[in-house]
Amino acid sequence: MTETEKLQKVLARAGLGSRRELETWIEAGRVSVNGNVATLGDRVGPEDTLRVDGRIIKVKAEEDIVQRVIMYHKPAGEVCSRNDPEGRATVFDNLPRLNGLRWVQVGRLDLNTTGLLLFTTDGELAHRLMHPSNGFVREYAVRVRGDLTAEKRQAMLDGVLLEDGVSKFESIDDAGGAEEGANHWYKVTLVGGKYREVRRLFQSQDLEVARLMRVRFGDLRLPPQLRQGRWMDLDEAQIKSLIDKVELKGKKYTGLYGRARLRHQRNGNQPPRKGRRGPYRR
Repeated sequence: MTETEKLQKVLARAGLGSRRELETWIEAGRVSVNGNVATLGDRVGPEDTLRVDGRIIKVKAEEDIVQRVIMYHKPAGEVCSRNDPEGRATVFDNLPRLNGLRWVQVGRLDLNTTGLLLFTTDGELAHRLMHPSNGFVREYAVRVRGDLTAEKRQAMLDGVLLEDGVSKFESIDDAGGAEEGANHWYKVTLVGGKYREVRRLFQSQDLEVARLMRVRFGDLRLPPQLRQGRWMDLDEAQIKSLIDKVELKGKKYTGLYGRARLRHQRNGNQPPRKGRRGPYRR
C-alpha cells in the first residue's frame, strides 16, 4: 500500500510557505494533484504530480532539504507579507536570495513593531515553531504612556478577556524611564502570539503603547550588533536546538519521501544521490 501524507505538509516541506498559508492556497484552487484541483484533506504520495498556479513543484526528500534559519531585525514601517497591495516595503525585501527555495516566515509583527523575526527554508519547522503547543516565550521591550498601577499589572498577569479569548503576560518587569506617567519602559513576556496581543493587553487597562520591540523568541535573543533591516544566519547548534525543542525528527529516512528512498535501497537498487550536508548557506 502506497504511503501518503497531507498535501499541505508536503508543500510546506518544499519551502513554499507555512501549512496555514498553503491551506489558503488549496482553498483558493491554486493547487492541483495529477491535473485535478486539490481540496483540503487530500493526501499525496511520491508518484503524484503537484502543481501550484500551474507550475510543477519538485518535492525533495526530507534529508535533502537545506535547513537554513535566519534572524531578521525588522524596522518599523515594513509589512509582514510577501507582497503589499499598497506598495509598502516588506520584510522579504532585505532577505538573502535563494535558489530553488523560499523563505517561510515564523509569525508576524505588526507594521509599527520592530525587532526579532525568524525565517526558515523548512516549512515544517516553521509550522512547529508557530504552533501554540510548543510554548515558545516571546519577550518584548515596551514603552508605555500612563500609570501602570499594581492592580492593572496583576490584571494582565491573571488574564484579560479580549475579543479572541483570554490573554495574559507571563511576566512584567520594570525597565526604566519616568517614575510615573509617560514613557516608562517595561519588559514583558507571553506565550503565543495573537494579533497585536501586547498592545491590546495594555489597551485593556487604558494604557497606550508608544513603542514596541520584540527582543527574544524562545532562547534566541536579538543580538545588539544586528542593526535594523539586517539579517544573520543561525549556526548549526542553534538550529539543532530549535529542532530538538519542537521534536522534529532527524532528516535521515523520515517522512514519506525518506521511507520511499529506504525501500528503494532495500530492494537492492542503485543507492540514490547522497543528500547535501550543512544546515545553512549564504
